[in-house]
Amino acid sequence: MAAAPCALSSSRRRRRRLAVLPAVMAAALLLLACCAEGAAAGSGGRGLTRRRQLLRQRQVQYHLKRLNKAPLASIESPDGDIIDCVPISSQPAFDHPLLKNHTIQTRPAYHPEGLYDESKVASQKQRTQTITQMWHQNGLCQENTIPIRRTKKEDVFRASSIRRYGKKTHLSTPNPSSVDPAMLNENGHQHAIAYVEGDKYYGAKATINVWQPSIQQGNEFSLSQLWILGGSFGQDLNSIEAGWQVSPDLYGDNNTRLFTYWTSDAYQATGCYNLLCSGFIQTNNQIAMGASIFPISNYGGSQYDINILVWKDPKEGNWWLQFGNDYVLGYWPSFLFSYLADSASMIEWGGEVVNTEPDGSHTSTQMGSGHFPEEGFGKSSYFKNIQVVDSSNNLKAPRGIGSFTEQSNCYDVQNGNNGDWGTYFYYGGPGKNPNCP
Repeated sequence: MAAAPCALSSSRRRRRRLAVLPAVMAAALLLLACCAEGAAAGSGGRGLTRRRQLLRQRQVQYHLKRLNKAPLASIESPDGDIIDCVPISSQPAFDHPLLKNHTIQTRPAYHPEGLYDESKVASQKQRTQTITQMWHQNGLCQENTIPIRRTKKEDVFRASSIRRYGKKTHLSTPNPSSVDPAMLNENGHQHAIAYVEGDKYYGAKATINVWQPSIQQGNEFSLSQLWILGGSFGQDLNSIEAGWQVSPDLYGDNNTRLFTYWTSDAYQATGCYNLLCSGFIQTNNQIAMGASIFPISNYGGSQYDINILVWKDPKEGNWWLQFGNDYVLGYWPSFLFSYLADSASMIEWGGEVVNTEPDGSHTSTQMGSGHFPEEGFGKSSYFKNIQVVDSSNNLKAPRGIGSFTEQSNCYDVQNGNNGDWGTYFYYGGPGKNPNCP
C-alpha cells in the first residue's frame, strides 16, 4: 500500500509528458515549416532576380538591334572598336517619325564666309599637326555609306538604365549667370569656359587642342567642346554640342574621342551622343562619331588640335557640322529644335568634367591637359581662332567675350587675343589639389 502514491506520481508524470509532446512536435513542425517557407522565398527571390536579368538582357538585345544597323562592311579598329559601314539611308536618324520621307541634303547650300586664315604661319615652335581617327589604319567606308561605331552590350549595361544610355544628365550646360555656391555640386558638373551672349548667332567655330585627361572614376568624364545654345537654362534649353571627350562609362575605355550631342529640352527626353538616337543625319563616309582620334598632345612636347565648325544653312535652315578643313559630317534638321529653329542666343567654348566627389573630396579627374592656364603653350590646353557666325552668314571674331568657372582653384580659364591665334583662351586644371580639396 505504501508504494501506491509513488505509482500514482509516476503515472501523472507520464501523462504530463504525453500532454507536452504534441506541443513540442507542433513547435518543431512550425519551425520546419518556417524554414521551408524561407527557403522557398529565397528560391523565389533568386528566380525573380533571374527573370529580371533575362528581361534586361532581352531589352538590351532589342536596343542593340535598333542601334546597330546592318552594315555592308565592317572595319576593326586597333583600339578594339568595330566600325560598321552602313548604307546612308539606313542610319539611325531615319528612325525618327518626322524623317520617314526625308530627302537627304547631301551638302550645305552655303558655307559661312570669312573662315579664319589659318595659312598664316605661326612660329615653328607652335605649329601643330594633322589629326585622324584610329580606325583609318585598317580601312575606310565606301561611297553612299556612313561609318558607325558599333554599340556592344557591355556599353549599354554600363548605363544607369537602357533609357538613359547615350544621354547626358539634366543641367549639364554651364550657366554663366549663376554663381550660387549652393549650386556648385548640385549636378556634379564643373566647367571652365569662354562665352558670348546678347545677339543672334548662327554658328560657331574653334580650333581645340586635344589631350587625354585622366579620369578618377568610371562614371566621370572630361570633355572639351563648343555649345550652340537657345532658350533659357530651364526645361526648354536647346543645345548643339561638338568636340572631344574621354568617357569610360560611355565607351568602356580612356581613349580621346570625337563626339557630338544635341537636346531640345535640357537633356530630359530628347537628344543623345553621336548617333545613339534618331536626329543627326550623317552624310560623310570618312569620320565616325564616337571613334578615337589621334595623335594626342604631349606635355612639353608635340601639340595637336582639331577644327570644329557648326553653322546654320541660311537656305535650308539645318545646322551643319564640319570637322577639320575637309570633312562636312552632316546636319541636325531644324525641326528638332524650338529656339534653334531660328537662331542661338549664346555660344560657349571650353571644358566640362563630372565631379562625383569620391571619398567626400573633389575629384582628381583632369580638364584639358590637367594643367592650369598660366602654364601656357605646350603645357596647358587651349581654344584658338574662336569665331561666331552672324546673320549674314559671315564668320567673325566674337565681341564682348566673357569667361566663367565655378571653382577657379580646381579648373580655370584665361582669355587672350593675338595676330596668329585671333581670339583664344587657355583653360583646364587638375581638379583635386591643395587649393581644391
